[in-house]
Amino acid sequence: MSAIAASGRSVRLRITEIFHSLQGETSRTGLPTVFVRLTGCPLRCTWCDTEYSFTGGQMMALDEVLAQIARFGCKTVCVTGGEPLAQKACLPLLTRLCDAGYSVSLETSGALPIGEVDPRVSRIVDLKAPGSGEEARNCLDNIPLLTPHDELKLVLADEADYQWAKTQIDTHQLLERCPVLLAPVQSTLPPAQLAEWILRDRLPVRMQVQLHKVIWGNAPGR
Repeated sequence: MSAIAASGRSVRLRITEIFHSLQGETSRTGLPTVFVRLTGCPLRCTWCDTEYSFTGGQMMALDEVLAQIARFGCKTVCVTGGEPLAQKACLPLLTRLCDAGYSVSLETSGALPIGEVDPRVSRIVDLKAPGSGEEARNCLDNIPLLTPHDELKLVLADEADYQWAKTQIDTHQLLERCPVLLAPVQSTLPPAQLAEWILRDRLPVRMQVQLHKVIWGNAPGR
């Protein structure tokens, strides 16, 4: 047995779900995508909509995960959570997906280092605003690592969060590093209000809403 084959069987991940849907966020919005949701997250954001992924899940070998993804016949894959980088086996999963020819994105909270992620992966990194309750967990060392291949996402609960986001964009020159996405918290900030602020301030960012929720509501596995 080769070392690669042995690794695929011995490396294991705790998986909440693997499903096929439309990407609801990022610049890949609308693309049919296979989502691999890893279990566990060290953060507790006030607006989190995937609390069901904090615990439970099923242990799966890396080869099993790859086989289940392949059954969907879709070449676009998003690894998400929870916080996927909280599991060390996330890194070999990402590399195996890239080696297999998938177009891979990683959705991460921004609280853990991203430097060891395979460079072929598009890293979608959160920057937690004060309204999340987790601003102190932002790993600012990640910002210099961002490239145009990556994206930075800021989820905003209110106008104070929006003003904070503008300060971060200026302070860290975020628009010179990668695309910047602003998104409203579904329950507290009307999308039209965020759109008006962005247009008023002529802020060259991409606004996004969660397309999957527009289509299917808050159903898990979508």
